[in-house]
Amino acid sequence: MTDAPMTFAPEVAEALKAGRPVVALESTIITHGMPWPQNLEMAQKVEDTIRQNGAVPATIAVMGGQIHVGLTTEALTALAQTPSDQAMKLSRADLAVCLTNGRTGATTVAATMICAELAGIKVFATGGIGGVHRGAETSFDISADLQELGRTAVTVVAAGAKAILDLPKTWEVLETLGVPVIAYGQDELPAFWSRASGIRAPLRMDSPEDIAAAAAMRARLGVTGGQLVANPIPAEHEITRDVIMPVIEQALAEADDQKIAAKQVTPFLLQRIFELTEGRSLASNIELVLNNARLAAAIARAMA
Repeated sequence: MTDAPMTFAPEVAEALKAGRPVVALESTIITHGMPWPQNLEMAQKVEDTIRQNGAVPATIAVMGGQIHVGLTTEALTALAQTPSDQAMKLSRADLAVCLTNGRTGATTVAATMICAELAGIKVFATGGIGGVHRGAETSFDISADLQELGRTAVTVVAAGAKAILDLPKTWEVLETLGVPVIAYGQDELPAFWSRASGIRAPLRMDSPEDIAAAAAMRARLGVTGGQLVANPIPAEHEITRDVIMPVIEQALAEADDQKIAAKQVTPFLLQRIFELTEGRSLASNIELVLNNARLAAAIARAMA
């Protein structure tokens, strides 16, 4: 049990009490991922996809000094209408400060994992995790998502790490932290918009039941940390590496020229890639999130 300031949406509270499957969802994709009202439409579509696949969605955000585990229609709408410069982008470092100050905060992968574990939710669906940024050997820009995967017992379903990152270094850090990186249904790790990364997966699993069993075995062994399930984007929605990599390189060069740094890097790059692909990157992003939601619901059912 926890005495953390948490508020549960009725649907989520009932599901957790009854032991039914629940899937956590982050909220930065709502506040910082796309404009109103497309952000609300996307969030509702992801929640509906989880319900259609036999689980209950729990979108997590901080509002009014409380961690909201699951958002009512009214709360989700209010969050979606919050300007991005008025919503804190929360990770482990600033979650407590946001709660103390009564600010509105959107949870990243790391903060969502923390809140999900506090709430007793074991599965979390997102788009892609953060990781080691290009040039991290001099900037030391490494996402807190990686450390969180090494310490918090939540199974995270993502389409790999975001392709704007240094993928080989990201996977090396996760290996060092003892995080199981499981490719779903293929031998190669996916790269967010692309099904292929050129990097062989350290682990492969082909069923939600096996993934759920692995999480249960880690708990029995007393091994800390979560699992990362790298779920490839459906083939009909992918942007292949030969198409997306030149776009990413151009966006990275522009970010460097403009001295974009820290938490501003990822939003800048995603926006430029959206512009350079004429919206195709966002369409693929939405489809991979929906695909991850479907798999996460299946894993949550197997766990339940």
